[in-house]
Amino acid sequence: MSIKKILVANRGEIAIRVMRSAKELGIKTVAVYSDADKLLPHASYADEAVNIGPAAASESYLVQDKIIDACKQTGADAIHPGYGFLSENASFAERVEKEGLIFIGPSPEAIRIMGDKLTSKQTVQKFNVPLVPGMDEPINDVPKAKKVANDIGYPVMIKASAGGGGKGMRIVNDPKDFEEQMDRAMSEARNSFGNDEVFIEKFISSPKHIEVQILGDQHGNIIHLFERECSIQRRHQKVIEEAPSALLTEERRKQIGEAAVNVAKSCSYFGAGTVEFIADENMDFYFLEMNTRLQVEHPVTELITGIDLVKEQIAIANGKELSFKQEDLSINGHSLEVRVYAEDPENNFLPDTGKLKTYIRPQGAGIRVDDGYEQGQDVSIYYDPMIAKLITYGKDRTEAIDRMRRAIAEYQITGVKTTLPFCDFVLGHKEFVDGSFTTKFVESHYDPEILKKQPTSEVAEVAALVANEIAYKSAKKAIPQSNRQTKSKWKERMLKS
Repeated sequence: MSIKKILVANRGEIAIRVMRSAKELGIKTVAVYSDADKLLPHASYADEAVNIGPAAASESYLVQDKIIDACKQTGADAIHPGYGFLSENASFAERVEKEGLIFIGPSPEAIRIMGDKLTSKQTVQKFNVPLVPGMDEPINDVPKAKKVANDIGYPVMIKASAGGGGKGMRIVNDPKDFEEQMDRAMSEARNSFGNDEVFIEKFISSPKHIEVQILGDQHGNIIHLFERECSIQRRHQKVIEEAPSALLTEERRKQIGEAAVNVAKSCSYFGAGTVEFIADENMDFYFLEMNTRLQVEHPVTELITGIDLVKEQIAIANGKELSFKQEDLSINGHSLEVRVYAEDPENNFLPDTGKLKTYIRPQGAGIRVDDGYEQGQDVSIYYDPMIAKLITYGKDRTEAIDRMRRAIAEYQITGVKTTLPFCDFVLGHKEFVDGSFTTKFVESHYDPEILKKQPTSEVAEVAALVANEIAYKSAKKAIPQSNRQTKSKWKERMLKS
């Protein structure tokens, strides 16, 4: 039985992105929205929409019962989780299946295996996937741990096995400091997590973050759709992504693609997934983790391959085999994505909230904007501060960069601070241009004072308001009265309520 109606258990840009592909396939869509999101575009874009409660995600988007009830209320027979929220929750995927619905994603078991750091590494190791040199079991024996560190070679990283967030983590550059740092890491781990066991592994000081998109069907076929470079990050979160990587040789590309496929094979994966690696200065790469969902940055892969990843997810969930093989795929051109966050890059990237007084998207050849807001709407304090994803495509990397810088200059947003000025700074930096940048780029090269020398926000706001008025008048003249669409009865009820 093929999918007839999809409920998208998400909000904003990714909800609209999924719905667009579903509509092109002739599949009905259902949106869910919190009280804070009632007027957002994703709620009115869908064929139907269901309110699932208060603004807090813990009372709406993360409540499994409310998502399932919305399916029963609307007759949706499948759920697409998007990214974030419940997308990598194995118990939710199990619940969906038990309710007789289709989960557009991998099996609960694959989500569970890849969601555990130790289990995932032990699993992929059986398929000869390269791992960062180190221990595959936790330890709290200091002498034994030091011997491991000496065998690996310094610098090494000591990190708590039971948690994250930087707690119980130490970097050791010299053997004489090992015992002291080991004791400190174990003490912090014990106090934070109630478990003093740690891992010891090689520390790669300035890595590149490279990930590979994979697709697998329910018949055992798995392919990769090449790599994405995601090394420009702040607070360990990506801000700029591109495909393909500027530095991978064809030999390395083949090797990392095959490694990603082997990761997927290790857990009998089906659906869309992303295998993340870190690479050192020699471009030797090591498995980091697997994200068992659609990635934020998936559009750059779509643009260089011509594959609609959401449509492929739906086809796989319908039980279909992949319609292409590895040898059918090739890289065509280059694509960049910048995440447009409501953050102040002049103030340690602190989230900003407020009304989008001006919101005018860039246009032109090779430009795509995936967003979830319209002018006049509020950027809420309750969710991730991403306003949009700005994506460009060019025949080569230079054209993609040039188009991105032009698009950033045309993107008019006032009312909140955004990361657009920071992204433009990065794109103009020589290390980005030559491709040698690493995950240490921000701490090594970024100074907020650089942005403070640019035109003030007041000047930008006046310019945006003038541009907005011109665009509005032009659009009003260009659209014939007869071409205006009629609102659906459901949307009219939404606007009245």
